[in-house]
Amino acid sequence: MADHDAERSDLVILGGGSGGYATAFRASQLGMSVTLIEADKIGGTCLHRGCIPTKALLHAAEVAESVRTASTVGVKAHLEGIDMPSMLNYQNGIVDRLYGGLMGLVRQHRITVVPGKGEFVGERTVKAASCTYTGNKAVVLATGASARTLPGIETGARVITSDEALRLDVVPQRAVVLGGGVIGVEFASIWASLGAQVTIVEALPRIIATEEPWCSKQLERAFGKRGITVMTNAKVSGAKETAHGVGVEITDGDTLEADVLLVAVGRQPRSAGLGYEEHGVRLDAEFVWTDDRLHTTADGVYAVGDLVAGPQLAHRGFQHGIFVAEDIAGLAPIPVQDHQVPRVTYTHPEVASVGFDETAARERCGQISTAVYDLAGNGRSQILQTSGGIKVIRSGTKESGGPIVGVHMVGDRISELIGEAQLAVAWEALPEEIAHFVHAHPTQNEALGEAMLAMAGTPLHTHR
Repeated sequence: MADHDAERSDLVILGGGSGGYATAFRASQLGMSVTLIEADKIGGTCLHRGCIPTKALLHAAEVAESVRTASTVGVKAHLEGIDMPSMLNYQNGIVDRLYGGLMGLVRQHRITVVPGKGEFVGERTVKAASCTYTGNKAVVLATGASARTLPGIETGARVITSDEALRLDVVPQRAVVLGGGVIGVEFASIWASLGAQVTIVEALPRIIATEEPWCSKQLERAFGKRGITVMTNAKVSGAKETAHGVGVEITDGDTLEADVLLVAVGRQPRSAGLGYEEHGVRLDAEFVWTDDRLHTTADGVYAVGDLVAGPQLAHRGFQHGIFVAEDIAGLAPIPVQDHQVPRVTYTHPEVASVGFDETAARERCGQISTAVYDLAGNGRSQILQTSGGIKVIRSGTKESGGPIVGVHMVGDRISELIGEAQLAVAWEALPEEIAHFVHAHPTQNEALGEAMLAMAGTPLHTHR
């Protein structure tokens, strides 16, 4: 039962990560009073233990790779070594500056922040720090997700999750990455660029299995050229730490010796022990069930971000938060469509995509057609010395096809093209329409234009 003496505001938000604070900011802009309850720091995993610190390390790794390969473009340079403490200072400085700016926005929006772990107690009420907080209009659940581990594999000094990997002050000489998803391949890319010998062990038939199979093949080929070993259809049965390393046992009987084992088998929603099920919020395989407008099964309670099944991405959480605030305000916003959420894996080379892969596109559209443009024909990509390509999927045939339903890209810096690709998919554009756009030369953006020309049947720089 709700406490009649509870502190009240229009909106109570449990969790201050990407989805939570975006909800708070937009609700404030719409004139609502907001109470935000957070057990750790505003900004959540993305700012403090995910997107930002990881991408800072990826940039540092890119610099190291550039120095190591400088002679290929006529620059004489020598990589003396990697100073991990200084790299961590660089990483932490970025996080600290962004956190300071975020807290300034919290104050600007006049958000009431309650520190402490909260628990949903029903009737649009959350209990935290021995007090109760009731949302007159709604409660928004935004408790995010945490690193998942595997039964029988205990974390320790040398068996770590991504949280600990971000704080390593030495580069491991040998690293085994358990899991070939986004987190796993990004850390594999970082460590390989910093000089480590890296092996990825993936139970599924391919790495980045949520992406188009064509992308998986492109990335695995690129990793092979970089000396990263990829073991697919392989499972880890155990891991034993020693004073000097860790033995990683594979189910086929082999043992891999390494300095560290990174357990990167995905993230699980933080939904247990928070009063959700006990007070009418239905869970479905740990995720909070919602309808297409992010309502839960409890009256006046919404859920956003990684708590809701689908792509676990910060920008999806942001958009969920904006949507929920506007929905509560009665603005009738358009629901967030997961297939329109852009996805980027910041490896070397990068993988970026939006829309459906071939399998999903066939299920949705019946007949489809595809076109692939190889970056070997793109001047800017040759200057950057990157390989890869762009794959476009449309509904129907090339001769009488419908709109673009998927764009999948592999290549260094290719993530910068995802904006135009997203517009093409979200606005259901025809390749013939985009083929008329003028793409600046020499840019990698031209490659997307060339892929659209090829799909429209009028390729310009494609060898037949």
